[in-house]
Amino acid sequence: MDRKELIQKYLEFFKSKKHAIIPSASLIPENDPSVLFTTAGMHPLVPFLMGQKHPLGKRLASVQKCIRTSDIDEVGDAFHHTFFEMLGNWSLGDYFKKEAIEVSFEFLTKFLKIKKEMLAVSVFAGDKTAEKDDDAAGAWLALGIPGDKIAYLPKKNNWWELAGQTGPCGPDTEMFYFVGKGKPNKESNPGTKENEWCEIWNDVFMQYQKIEGGKFVPLQQKNIDTGMGVERTIAILNGINDDYLTDTFLPIIKKIETISGKKYKESTKSMRIIADHLKAATFILGDEKHIAPSNVEQGYVLRKLIRRAIRHGKEIGIEKNFAKEIAKSVIGIYSSDYPELKKNEGFIFEEIEKEENKFKETLEKGLRKFEEMAKSKKISGTEAFLLYQSFGFPLEITEELAKEKNVEFVKKSDFESEFKKHQEISKVGSEKKFKGGLGEVTEETTRLHTATHLLNEALRKVVNKDIKQRGSNITPERLRFDFNYDKKLTDEQLKKVEAEVNSAIKKAMPVERMEMTVSEAVKQGAQAMFTEKYTGEVSVYKIGNYSVEICAGPHVANTKELGKFKIIKEEAVAAGIRRIKAVLE
Repeated sequence: MDRKELIQKYLEFFKSKKHAIIPSASLIPENDPSVLFTTAGMHPLVPFLMGQKHPLGKRLASVQKCIRTSDIDEVGDAFHHTFFEMLGNWSLGDYFKKEAIEVSFEFLTKFLKIKKEMLAVSVFAGDKTAEKDDDAAGAWLALGIPGDKIAYLPKKNNWWELAGQTGPCGPDTEMFYFVGKGKPNKESNPGTKENEWCEIWNDVFMQYQKIEGGKFVPLQQKNIDTGMGVERTIAILNGINDDYLTDTFLPIIKKIETISGKKYKESTKSMRIIADHLKAATFILGDEKHIAPSNVEQGYVLRKLIRRAIRHGKEIGIEKNFAKEIAKSVIGIYSSDYPELKKNEGFIFEEIEKEENKFKETLEKGLRKFEEMAKSKKISGTEAFLLYQSFGFPLEITEELAKEKNVEFVKKSDFESEFKKHQEISKVGSEKKFKGGLGEVTEETTRLHTATHLLNEALRKVVNKDIKQRGSNITPERLRFDFNYDKKLTDEQLKKVEAEVNSAIKKAMPVERMEMTVSEAVKQGAQAMFTEKYTGEVSVYKIGNYSVEICAGPHVANTKELGKFKIIKEEAVAAGIRRIKAVLE
């Protein structure tokens, strides 16, 4: 079975189970400051998991493009990836554990033809804060999974919540496929012989609300949030123990072999890193938000991915520019499902080649400088910062070189302190940035979200009628709004925009939520970032007679709740893209 067939089977199956199919959202989360990238299919659904009604109903399914950088050090093995596709289905206060487990089992055994004896599961073992999940175990037993193939595991294995935050949470049940030798014996399950089992699916049961003090109370709306990784599942279904030999990666690997003149089996780790990182970079560049390499936030991660791939290209003897050719292979695999890749290929090629040229100019000198520093068998955080500042080496490249050369990395904190003095980024290469996301739909973020709608319209009224939103990010402290415009706004323009928004606030306009089709919304003049992504009915927010936007929410009931709007910064973020940061006082 190939990638397309798996995705098609999955979506058709859940459609038959009365799930509405929703499109993949942008890789850059909308109004979610907790992460740099969309790391799971639940990100675009945050308001609906919190109780807001979804216009397409209570049952949803999708294939979501995702980026995760938390496992970047693991990339190079057979199955860790920075970019991946996640199959997901959700119940928003509709069916719960028994039904979720039954549909998971049905799809695995009847549609993917996986033999029951090759499956095992894990469930939550319970602790002093939450009870043992006998309901999930009972559902598996009823389906014929024997007791010796049900592992009761602790919170670190079978529990989902946002670290350090209040909000929805709960136990999960994970499904595993046997990858050991022969057939599984009675003593083997994911708890006793973990290496013999590979996780292929996870059903999260959002049944509790975590409150202050770390206590858990029953959640009013119980949700199901599930995930199945496309790449890993394809490998398992085809009996392949290496994701890079499936159709999700093989054309890229073959292209790297052709360019380098080396064989995959001779340069496995470097080829995997090149394939993974340039695939992720192609998708980030190809996203409609037009993220370019930089030294902050998503742009920093993008720069790190491209540069690490270039460094590994050198390791396997590639001398000429090659990143653009790898990007072409990625687009060839995915563009029929993600047309934004083909649409934005000019931007992808230009930026990836520009970054490759920039890094290649200093790579040789930087490697020589590293060798010189490493003669003492130690390299310090201060020296690592010098490599970053003078030769463009992201910290991770220096760490990787030190590990490869058996050089001790000392006083890493010195790099961080030097970095903070010179850069605006707050946490280097980390996905976690601010409080926010699922546990942070607060009064402050709700007010700021409504303010972005007013700002969006004010920019069109004051500056240029063709201005459109290109992205936004909201924390409890401030809003950040990106828009298309090719020159810096003057002080006078900024004052007029600010005054326009405050005038709209003072009019005490009601904020009304409606449901309609995209075409109906467009007829009413509704603004939206990517109308081609929406299917079926959508949520539309109307602010008096001032603003109409397709949006998931949340919003205040009336603009009088907002207070005073103040712009604190206006800057460029990419060619033709400006950014405004503002607060409510």
